[in-house]
Amino acid sequence: MFKKNKNNRIIADVIILAVFILTVVTAFLLINKARIERVPDYSSRDSWAYFSIGDDKDVDLFLIAPTVYTGNRDNMSLGENKSLAKFTAALNMERGIYEDECRMYAPFYRQATMSTYSLNSIDREQYLEIAYEDISQAFKWYLENENNGRPIILAGFSQGADMCLRLVKDYFDDEELYGQLVAVYSIGWSFDEEDVLQYPQMVPASSADDTGVIICFDCETDEVRDSFICPAGRTHYCINPLNWRTDSAFAGAGENLGACFTDKDGNITEEIPQFCGGYIDTDRGVIKITGIDTEIYSNPVPSLPDGSLHVYDYMFYYRNLQANVKNRIEKYQSK
Repeated sequence: MFKKNKNNRIIADVIILAVFILTVVTAFLLINKARIERVPDYSSRDSWAYFSIGDDKDVDLFLIAPTVYTGNRDNMSLGENKSLAKFTAALNMERGIYEDECRMYAPFYRQATMSTYSLNSIDREQYLEIAYEDISQAFKWYLENENNGRPIILAGFSQGADMCLRLVKDYFDDEELYGQLVAVYSIGWSFDEEDVLQYPQMVPASSADDTGVIICFDCETDEVRDSFICPAGRTHYCINPLNWRTDSAFAGAGENLGACFTDKDGNITEEIPQFCGGYIDTDRGVIKITGIDTEIYSNPVPSLPDGSLHVYDYMFYYRNLQANVKNRIEKYQSK
């Protein structure tokens, strides 16, 4: 009886030890996997959606993708092939604005998931910090290994635009690097006077011609009064890409060079000249769009209000933005 109990005890101890070892090994593998994903290796081409595309161009574009990840994780894993395909498709949809003038770089990064934006600004920040950690590492690697003093355009839409503004805050207080900055196209996001007071290198665009500036706007219909992109009660810097003014002057559809809608490969599937007009609501710093059918161009983002036209920000002004990129590069080079 004693031997039987002793044998049972030995078996139980072995099982407990095996479970413990398995737990430790599993934890070790998970921790190491997390460390590998924590900062992607940007010396590897696999960590870039675009890498040095357009070697014959004189200006570099560092392009940051918008939110495409809608999965169950809080941040996108760079091991998810379907998410990476969506990521590249989103970049392709806006690349035509820049690619005629720029050599293009666009890093993959562990962007925050779409549902993150249903959280308040404090709670969502931990996930955006993970996204920015990757962006910062990618930009640092690009500066050290690829830039070689060339002029730079930063560009992004939505979450990508937010990441652009974070780069300006962290990197462009350096006078020499700021001197390389043609412009920042931070489309579909916002910044305000408090940001500028804290970070003097954040210079809002005031015309079609200035350089070293931030082009920033978000689009809505007239009834919208609040959004997480441009919260109520604050005035955000905004420029109208139809007339390149920062006041409330109305710009008619005749000033719209063409809205463009593209497929996942970047091909323009529909182009509509003189598509819409708009004016800046100077109390909030957003563009109020006029002359569109809101049943066709409705808001698909649950965390944004009805009447938000955020997903169309660059599409509605595609040709105006394309012409402006060329113009600002020429103005920069003429200096």
